Amino acid sequence: MLRARWIVLSVIVLALIAYGAYTWTNALLDSMFAYRSPLAASPPAPGAPLGQPLTSRVVLVVVDALRDDTSRRPDVMPFLNQLRGQAAWATMHSQPPSWSEPGWTTICTGAWPEINDSPPINLEYDKLWPWTQDSIFAAAKRAGLGTAVSGYDWWEKFIAPDKRDAGFFTHGEDDAADRDVLNAAMPWLTGGGYQLVLIHLDQVDYAGHHEGGPRDPRWNAAATRADAMLKQIVGTLNFSKDTLIVLSDHGQIDRGGHGGQDPITLVEPFVIVSAGVKPGKYSDVQMADVAPTTAVLLGTNIPASSEGKPLLEMLNVDTTRQALIHKAWSAQQAALTFAYESAIGAPPQARESAQAGVAAAIDSRETREGLPRVILAIVAALIGAGILIWKRSRDVVMLFFAALLYVVVYNLIFAVITGNVYSMSTVPTAGATAFVVEIAEFTAIAVVLAWLAAMLLTGAFRRGALHAAQATYGFAFVTLYLLFLPALLGFAVNGAVTTWRLPDPLLIFLHFTNLIQATFVAALGIVLSGMAALVGRQIAK
Repeated sequence: MLRARWIVLSVIVLALIAYGAYTWTNALLDSMFAYRSPLAASPPAPGAPLGQPLTSRVVLVVVDALRDDTSRRPDVMPFLNQLRGQAAWATMHSQPPSWSEPGWTTICTGAWPEINDSPPINLEYDKLWPWTQDSIFAAAKRAGLGTAVSGYDWWEKFIAPDKRDAGFFTHGEDDAADRDVLNAAMPWLTGGGYQLVLIHLDQVDYAGHHEGGPRDPRWNAAATRADAMLKQIVGTLNFSKDTLIVLSDHGQIDRGGHGGQDPITLVEPFVIVSAGVKPGKYSDVQMADVAPTTAVLLGTNIPASSEGKPLLEMLNVDTTRQALIHKAWSAQQAALTFAYESAIGAPPQARESAQAGVAAAIDSRETREGLPRVILAIVAALIGAGILIWKRSRDVVMLFFAALLYVVVYNLIFAVITGNVYSMSTVPTAGATAFVVEIAEFTAIAVVLAWLAAMLLTGAFRRGALHAAQATYGFAFVTLYLLFLPALLGFAVNGAVTTWRLPDPLLIFLHFTNLIQATFVAALGIVLSGMAALVGRQIAK
């Protein structure tokens, strides 16, 4: 009778765990989609213009998803590599999340995703909002310059109508869409009248998502077509007075996909050509450096939320002008640091750059808020470990090994057989629902195999229905304990959900996927216990 009551209680507890894990998973995902920068409602005010422009216009060409290694292949992008001979060029680095929306926002504001107020996960067109932080488009309009943008329709929502004089936007992503984008931009380039033009070519990203990724020949074919379009753009420019910047917003993993912390998704090409540019290969630059460098070229203010620095080493700027630019940059960096510290309630600290100031402010607040979470996570982990030690027996040891087998089998399927990576880059183009279904399938296979191992190792079937059901519940609880350890680590470092800062990308991925697994393990534990009881009853007869 006591064992039967324990089984009833186990069913209730597993059902509550399944519901709790499901609820926490949704809350975690919803909080990421809802994340807003602490500066969203209180952006720092723009400073004064930098003065005389260095160029008559800047043309930014964003080749979406173009990896740095692909861009350096003369057989794939011959014109871009020829252009490097007269350009200043470098490897550019971005920061996670490596989605397009935060990348575009960083390019044009100079602010990293932590503060630039772009969605940290790509949202659909109707859910986007105009940039709340100062951008090169806003700075150009304040300076009385003409602006134009041609590209994917997300740009239409990001760059408010009063920040652009002309625009063409498409929901297409392939070669045909890029041709429309280019055809719309060509009159702006040949006719003049616009001092800041942005052209976004999307077909390389399309090849990554829909045509096999960088390991497929169609990826290189898309890059070659984009290279030919770049040649058409350059044909309209006069580098004695015009400036061209070619870059990307992120890379893609080999199988296709981006959005996570994978190193290959955070490395992009950067090429700048103009009479005012010192040609040559330079040391690595940051994506946040693009906006302040563009501001120097056009003579506008440095975007107020920019965390990057002007790439003066690449430009023909005399020492007097450099000193003035550095003074303006230092003032802008100090104002941004103070604005961010005020927004999150961190004490003011003198820092050499806004990046250092933002990092110090985050550390300061996390020191206050993080310790209770760390203590709670450690206590929860120790309680689980204590129960296992207290219940130590041969059966518990066997169930623990079976739970470890579940972890091994699941990860073999996830990473080795299927080829997934432990980042948001592995989420399929079909979206989060398809990803959850995939995890559910992997979980079901691993659970059934590990459960059968648990039953054999403990001899539970031979000992009758109640013992078989009890062993199944024990297996489920031990497996859940192992699954909740990464979730506890994610909780300790990132918090229960995303609030005022972006989470560590690897930990939130593990937190999210382990909660999904826990939901299905708990539910399957209830189902398998019934099956175990039936099998145990038949064998015991």
